[in-house]
Amino acid sequence: MNKATPFHKILIANRGEIALRVIRSAHALGYRTVAVYSTADAQAAHVFAAHEAVCIGEPLPAQSYLNTAAILEAARLTGADAVHPGYGFLAENEDFAQACRDAGLVFIGPSPQAIRAMGDKAGAKRLMIAAGVPCIPGYQGEDQSAQHLAAQANEIGYPVMIKATAGGGGRGMRLVRQAAEFADLLRSAQSEALNAFGDATVILERAIEEPRHIEIQIFADRHGHAIHLGERDCSVQRRHQKVIEEAPSPAVDAVLRERMGATAVAAVKAIDYEGAGTLEFLLDREGHFYFMEMNTRLQVEHPVTEAITGLDLVAWQLRVAAGEPLPLTQADICYAGHAIEVRLCAEDVPAGFMPQSGTLLQWQVPAGVRVEHALSDGAIIPPYYDSMVAKIIAHGSNRENALRQLQSALHDLVALGVKTNQSFLQRSLAHPVFVAGQATTAFIAQNEEDLLHESTETQALAVAAWLLLQSAAVQPQREASRLAHALPLGLQLSVNGQSLKATVTQTGPQQFTVHLGEQTHALVSVAQTEKSARVIVDQVMQQVQWVRDVHSLSMHFAGHPYQVQDLTRAVGAKPGEQGGDGRVRASMNGRVVAVLVVVGERVQAQQALITLEAMKMEHVHVAQVAGTVTAVHVTTGDQVPASRVVVEILSDEIPANALMANALAANSAPTKEA
Repeated sequence: MNKATPFHKILIANRGEIALRVIRSAHALGYRTVAVYSTADAQAAHVFAAHEAVCIGEPLPAQSYLNTAAILEAARLTGADAVHPGYGFLAENEDFAQACRDAGLVFIGPSPQAIRAMGDKAGAKRLMIAAGVPCIPGYQGEDQSAQHLAAQANEIGYPVMIKATAGGGGRGMRLVRQAAEFADLLRSAQSEALNAFGDATVILERAIEEPRHIEIQIFADRHGHAIHLGERDCSVQRRHQKVIEEAPSPAVDAVLRERMGATAVAAVKAIDYEGAGTLEFLLDREGHFYFMEMNTRLQVEHPVTEAITGLDLVAWQLRVAAGEPLPLTQADICYAGHAIEVRLCAEDVPAGFMPQSGTLLQWQVPAGVRVEHALSDGAIIPPYYDSMVAKIIAHGSNRENALRQLQSALHDLVALGVKTNQSFLQRSLAHPVFVAGQATTAFIAQNEEDLLHESTETQALAVAAWLLLQSAAVQPQREASRLAHALPLGLQLSVNGQSLKATVTQTGPQQFTVHLGEQTHALVSVAQTEKSARVIVDQVMQQVQWVRDVHSLSMHFAGHPYQVQDLTRAVGAKPGEQGGDGRVRASMNGRVVAVLVVVGERVQAQQALITLEAMKMEHVHVAQVAGTVTAVHVTTGDQVPASRVVVEILSDEIPANALMANALAANSAPTKEA
């Protein structure tokens, strides 16, 4: 029987750094490539990296990257004879895999049957139990009534984990610690699962407290061979989404690695699997491991496995899809050194990891490490897709060396214009628990005070104040005043939601003194361009990267990004102001997926009002005051910008005659079309 399925031109049904990663390996093997893109990504890097590209529609509501018909038409137009789904939703969509095969295209991934078998968490768990793979006790039955699920949760015993069967990436997952929370968290999980995957079905599992999240990378071909490539530790997570990954795991020795690897290989052989896949396990304190799920695709964190094995896993995918046998046997696999990866996400960490979108004004990658990205100065980060914008991977001879390289790389990385989790990642890597290799899935929750708090050094604020006065965008009257260098100039600044006053005095040629409360800093300007400056701050010379507009400054100083607002003359609401005055504003660009109140309804403080979806996550906006809803400015399906007033409430503390004032204010608010 001929098992070969040769192909020559690959359409990549994905976007951004994922598409670029596949394109790189495809070109190295001599394949022609086709990119697809939504109108929001018309200028994206992956569009220009491929040999050809086809637009497949608007980002919403059709969700172009999930539009099977449009993708298959793009393959027909370009003559592509294979499709690589990347490592997003389509990689685990059996209907898409089948549609590619029905269209005569090689699907670079497992069979539709294997995807179906492992894509349903309930069915996959039943298969694994039958195959003798250790699984977490729970419920994976067909009765999805709230009453039955609540009864099953009581039987399992709290804490219980609710998990969407069709899900991934932490969506549709909720941890329930007591019975009183179950009904509300079940509704929340089902709603998120339905919006994300079109399927609200869930399973229940006993929650294992503070486990390690360990996954095993496997590969199998159509000739009956299957091997594993070791483990990755993905324990550092927020909202059940991975933040830091490393290989090998500090908690896994050679004996445990062999046991877990053999279990994973036996599992994929039981379903006649082909291609790349990942089996995910929870590892408890006693060294027992339990199957969670299988991802029938390559993972975001595959570069750490590539680093320690020296293999190109995308190239392996292409060879297996063409019908070739695996290039190596299990005995050939060797591991060298240690690798750690961090996920750079566009998000506001102190605001609960709120996704951010906008224009990336300045982007510089560090040297000496691997950076997977599709960014450049001026790149648009749209609100429609995942918040992860880059991955930084360091490989060293040991864990200490890899960690040191990664910390240095994050110090040098410049990402200005959109808030990211860069400083959070730096704090996480430097935390004693992570440095000691002891981080579990509870790491972030247990160390919130250390990890989530954004501190601002007064030296950085001093530099920011100086730059605001020095930059070309400064107000003409300030420029005139600056010529009288002995005259102190005052600014009102805001950083991390806190307002403070700065006074800048020029004391000599290129010499300045900045007063911030009781702190005083001496600055000497050494060199300055439109994007960078060399400045001596308190006798230490530092490099500063910066971009500014009329009322704000984005700055990279001493290894950290800062966004400083100049409130000296600016007025008006800022994103994230959340309705202490009764006006609830959208905290980010997003799509309204639920409106939970109507005009005239009485609400209590902290009551849910609307739900926005941005970058694949749902965010509930709540009332900050008790009162009566006087206006609802959005409907389900609306796409709203940050700071848009979405709901207005007349507070119980406001006299009734304030209704007229609220009504007049509502008339001045932007319309839905604005």
